[in-house]
Amino acid sequence: MNRTSIAAYVMIGVALAIAPAKPSFAQDAFQNFKQLGGSAKMPKLNAFSATTGASAGSVARNVAFEARLTKDGEAMKDGLAWRVFGPIPGADGKLPLLASSDGGTADFQLAPGDYFVNVAFGRAGVTRKLNVPESGQVSKQTVVLDAGGFVLNAVTGSEVRIPPSQLSFSVYSSETREDGERGLVIADVKPNSIVRLNAGTYHVVSEYGGVNAVARADIQVEAGQLTSATLQHRAAQITLKLVSQPGGEAIADTAWSVLTAAGDIVNESVSAFSTMVLSEGDYLAVARNKDKIYQREFTVKSGQNADVDVLLSEHAQTANADME
Repeated sequence: MNRTSIAAYVMIGVALAIAPAKPSFAQDAFQNFKQLGGSAKMPKLNAFSATTGASAGSVARNVAFEARLTKDGEAMKDGLAWRVFGPIPGADGKLPLLASSDGGTADFQLAPGDYFVNVAFGRAGVTRKLNVPESGQVSKQTVVLDAGGFVLNAVTGSEVRIPPSQLSFSVYSSETREDGERGLVIADVKPNSIVRLNAGTYHVVSEYGGVNAVARADIQVEAGQLTSATLQHRAAQITLKLVSQPGGEAIADTAWSVLTAAGDIVNESVSAFSTMVLSEGDYLAVARNKDKIYQREFTVKSGQNADVDVLLSEHAQTANADME
């Protein structure tokens, strides 16, 4: 198998590092990481007219199934979800689920007639129509998934790893709808989790913390390949404290507001220590305590976590100190 490759289209201000997986990754790589997509949404299935030639006493035939990531790849040994549906909708308008199997290859005993067979590999999947004849040989059914995946992570500053608890990803389709929005494929993806998808381009959004640190990139999923992608944030973790003197004890019951240079409020909280992740740039910290307001301007530099002390004095309102 060829080396993993990826076509990455990086948004303005965001760096994306691509680490190719080993050539032998195939199934082993997908099995060695935390997997996502066990609850993959089944594609919409349309009913069709069932074959009426099979008699009521027909003997069930054994039908074997296998799936491959690519046409020339090996049969998958794990991570697949097989579902067999009847062709006629029930009272609820849905096609009835007749059989299922999880794992790798699958064998079903099916009476002669028509069926829909779906195989899912995480968020990747294929549905095909199947006719089981009353007589003659029933060949093994091979499904080509045309699927791959990626493992996501992110750094900030000069290759500073972000704690997994503060990092999440959302994966969207690359195309925009008529309303200008992208279709959400999967949300709240944790770092180092494999996302299994049909081959194609996807728009990935990384959120660091819960305020305004966001990185974006378009990532290409190649069939039969696993890509490791690292997005770069330009942000840092900041802790605000209202103190009577530099380095002093934080004063409790302080209400905090953080504003951008444009005057937009990005975060509000009430605590002695107000900790948050902010994208790099200039901000104003406003502290309210006992009907008095104190403020300080500060600058966030990418990858440089810092404490910001707001002094309990009138002069602190106009103090301007950049964090080094």
